[in-house]
This record gives sequence, structure tokens and C-alpha cells, in this order.
Amino acid sequence: MGDIALFTSYGLDYLFRWGHFLAGITWIGILYYFNFIQGEYFKEAEDAHRSGAIQKLVPRALWWFRWGAMFTFLTGVVLLGFRHAGLSYDITVGATLGTLMFLNVWLIIWPAQKIVIASATQVAHGGEALPEAAAAAPKAALASRTNVLFSAPMLFFMGSSAHMSSGLVADASTVGLGVVMLLILALEANAIFGKPGPMATVSGVIGCSFGLTAVLYGLMVVL
Repeated sequence: MGDIALFTSYGLDYLFRWGHFLAGITWIGILYYFNFIQGEYFKEAEDAHRSGAIQKLVPRALWWFRWGAMFTFLTGVVLLGFRHAGLSYDITVGATLGTLMFLNVWLIIWPAQKIVIASATQVAHGGEALPEAAAAAPKAALASRTNVLFSAPMLFFMGSSAHMSSGLVADASTVGLGVVMLLILALEANAIFGKPGPMATVSGVIGCSFGLTAVLYGLMVVL
């Protein structure tokens, strides 16, 4: 009997890639649900319905959301370990975007949402809203919008690194990569300290995400 393929290094690479896909689909699917569906519903919902959803629906969705992000990140780290010297410009950009998205979930979105949920629960039981909840909600929303912004280029470069023979930007320079990284870090700084701008609407953030994909690819090719 020949070797069982899953017990080879290639098989382990495939298993972690499979887990990466499953966790990533869960994470990004719920990210889009929050931004494209739930957020728009909350704008129109009555206060009682919104409060009930924040107390009962949002915590469940956030559990799958944050742990989907965690397992996507962890399996991604393992896959990067498998690549060793095979790291490309594509995967460097994609992994940077994915890592920032992961950090946004655990360090900004989840802590802020815990405050929002606690405040809604307190009000529902006859108490006063938590003072910090007013700032927590838009903080979480901006970080979430930024993750949507990053999602299209992240998936674009992750996909090209694995499914193009030498990546889409195999001949990119370190200058181009440096400029791309600076732009990504500037957008992440906006996620922490700035404003949503054109990302405030669903159509706006979708357009910005595809636009950012084109800009990052263009910078990598031209510079």
C-alpha cells in the first residue's frame, strides 16, 4: 500500500488550506452580513427590535465572527510556515491585510461591541445606557467598514499567490511593496483615528474595496 497522501507534508498543507478556507468563509461571510444586511436593518428598525437583536442575535453572530477570524489567522500562519522561501509579493500583501483585519476584530470590533451589548442589556432591564457606548458603536463600525475595504484586495492577492504560477506581481520591486505597505498602514490608521468617509454607505465601501484592489495592484506593477 502506498503512502496515504494526507500524512505527507503536501497532505498537511492541504488540510490547513482547507481549514483556512472554511474559517475564512465563515469570517468574511459574517463580516458582509454585519455591513450589508444587519447594519442597514438597524437603521430602519424600531428601538425595541434593535435592542432585542443586539442582546440576542449580535452576540451569537459575533462568536462565529471572531473565532472564524482567529482560526483563519492561525491556519494562515501555519500555511506561511509551509511556504518558507516561497513567499511572494502577492502573499506578503494579502497576509498583511488579513493580519490587520484579524487585529481589528479582536482589538477594536469585539471590545467595542461588548460595550454596546452591555449597554443595550442594561437599558432593557430598566437601567441607564453606558456612557461609553455612544463612542463604542461608531468605533466598531469604522473598523468593520475598514475590514470590508481590505477584504477584496486581501482575497485578490491571497488567491493570486496560490493559483498563479509565479504570482501576479512576481517582478514587483521593494519600492513598490514599500509604498503599498505605507498606504495600507495609513488606511489602518484611519480605521483607528479617522472617519468612514465614502465607506459610510454599502455601495461606497464596496466601490472603495474594488478601487483599493486596483490601486494596490497598479502600484506593485508600476513602481
